[in-house]
Amino acid sequence: MSDPRLTPDPSIITTDQPAQITLPVVDLCHSPSGPRDRQLLFGGALRLLNSSAGWSYVQSEKDGYCGYIPADSHGPAAAPTHKVSAPATHAYTRDDFKSPDRMRLSHGASVTVIGQDGKFAQTAAGFIPAQHLMPIDQFRNDPATIAALYLGTPYLWGGNSRDGIDCSGLVQAALLACAIPCPGDSDMQMALGQEATAPYQRNDLLFWKGHVALVTDSDTLIHANASAMACTYEPITSAIARIATQGDGPVTAHRRL
Repeated sequence: MSDPRLTPDPSIITTDQPAQITLPVVDLCHSPSGPRDRQLLFGGALRLLNSSAGWSYVQSEKDGYCGYIPADSHGPAAAPTHKVSAPATHAYTRDDFKSPDRMRLSHGASVTVIGQDGKFAQTAAGFIPAQHLMPIDQFRNDPATIAALYLGTPYLWGGNSRDGIDCSGLVQAALLACAIPCPGDSDMQMALGQEATAPYQRNDLLFWKGHVALVTDSDTLIHANASAMACTYEPITSAIARIATQGDGPVTAHRRL
């Protein structure tokens, strides 16, 4: 049986057009006005499959996830040239950090640079500090370093931004920044890499029922977790014991990328 998260419902499709997200962060919902499944970031590429009654049915290009977003949260597709490489940034009205900011953009958001004025890159969203951007076709090489950009980010179920993130959102952000394809939910992420055994190595993935964490060294992991309600480091042995004690069971998989 096909996974409805990744397979567009043919009974809903009335069109198939490229589009992109035009707001800083948009909830990708299970149904119109329904619960959040994931989130999409500014500049995120979409397939627009239906739009009616104020809601659009879309499929995200980054991972194939399907869902509903407000019809006023997307616009015509554009070719992004850069992405936000800092934990977060602001788009300003002018090339001046004292000018009013138009919006806050999360790590991973993508923009089209149309000019550079001093230390600022000009985009449709506003002027963004150039040091907060990197070319869209450049990637990092260490997921654990990317995950650390999110330390202290509040935990948010289904979150995918520096304003709020969950366990699978953190892993996806870290892997995509390193050009490693990654689905949106932890059960799908369990198919990544190869089965591994101890000792733990940097960038290994540890899974529990409904949870995933990224190993940073042989003794430590980083994860967005509801215990701390934030993205934190935690000793691996402590995390395993705590999660078992709270009733969520043992580690279900150890994968090596």
